[in-house]
Amino acid sequence: MEGKRIVILGAGESGIGAAMLAQKQGFEVFVSDFGAIAERYKQTLVELNIAFEEKQHTEELILNADEVIKSPGIPDTAPIIKGLKKKNISVISEIEFAKRYTTAKTICITGSNGKTTTTMLTYHILKKAGLNVGLAGNIGHSFAAQVATENFDWYVLEISSFMLDDMFAFKADIAILLNITPDHLDRYDYKMANYAASKMRITRNQKPEDYFIYCADDEETLKALKNTKVNATQSPFSIRKKLEGGAYLEGNNLHININPLDPLTMSITELALQGKHNIYNSMASGIVAKVLDIRNATIRESMGDIKNIEHRLEHVAKISGVDYINDSKATNVNSTWYALESVNPEVILIMGGVDKGNDYDMLKDLVKKKVKAIVCLGKNNKRIHEAFENDVEVIVNTFSAHEAVQVAYHLATKGNTVLLSPACASFDLFKNYEDRGNQFKMAVKEL
Repeated sequence: MEGKRIVILGAGESGIGAAMLAQKQGFEVFVSDFGAIAERYKQTLVELNIAFEEKQHTEELILNADEVIKSPGIPDTAPIIKGLKKKNISVISEIEFAKRYTTAKTICITGSNGKTTTTMLTYHILKKAGLNVGLAGNIGHSFAAQVATENFDWYVLEISSFMLDDMFAFKADIAILLNITPDHLDRYDYKMANYAASKMRITRNQKPEDYFIYCADDEETLKALKNTKVNATQSPFSIRKKLEGGAYLEGNNLHININPLDPLTMSITELALQGKHNIYNSMASGIVAKVLDIRNATIRESMGDIKNIEHRLEHVAKISGVDYINDSKATNVNSTWYALESVNPEVILIMGGVDKGNDYDMLKDLVKKKVKAIVCLGKNNKRIHEAFENDVEVIVNTFSAHEAVQVAYHLATKGNTVLLSPACASFDLFKNYEDRGNQFKMAVKEL
């Protein structure tokens, strides 16, 4: 459309990518960020001669847009979004926008936990199989930037519920929903059903020739499925029951039977990513690989040699017989539950930060069984004390990664595990979860 004005709210990775693509498509582009714009992104905007503002949203420069692309981090309750909705100006996500300008097929992965691991593993398998594939979404470079500059046949996209909320015409060729557990409920009126409905948007616009891959052991997913019409071919996975047309666990063997003439069986001991949660992640990625007719030998090899991602159950060091594990990416209670489930008892648990309305009840049993002390790392630790004061002997407050590690070091004895798995966001003391994980690792290395 000649002279169409596109306004982009938020100048992070996705916003800058959207600006690049919008400019390439010949639109008039304006970028507005309520906060400060990082230097490298600012440089890109200046080099491309794209108009922008920071530390403010100027209404007259935004409310004259034909369409707005917003950062997933901006809630619908933000005044500027309310103003746009009032004027019936279309507000979409970067993913929705980018998909208009590519014929590449998309594999979209969502879920409260395991998204990044499953996205990385799926990408790793496809790349190893020789497919021309890009990696984007919540991870790596922005989808829009790659659509503007690359020419991939396939994209593996990690998709959050916030992105899904602003997707309308977008269609996933293969959609994966790993699980639905309470997370970000503050953005969904504290209603689990609203959050689940948001996750199910991954199946929007899918046709019978598309695939929907989901966990048949996840109660919330099964509940949500009852309220959603799914047109795609369904491929469930389970570690509890035998399934036709999906993946399941029998003893120590993982079976994927998408193609009855060429099933895949491999022992879970061969998986590079260990732990129960990673069996689920491997099953989901394995189903994708089989749907794409990738050779069994390639799938086995890829699942056996993938490296674990940083900040997700990452083994940092063993010092005086104590294991130190960095799980800073665990920003919700369910992720911490996974972490506790996959480590040996006698844990010194470092947790805390910005609490997003967490319900700590689901951790109680595991904490009683496995945790000998909790080291709080955050500005306000009151709710952690209230939740666990009857379950552990020692709960200590700390206000830096260095202090938390020092305290944990003194509490731990040989054979124990010091686990950083915060169950909370990091913004009270750190830039982001990566910064928190890196400071933890540095503090461990100083011991």
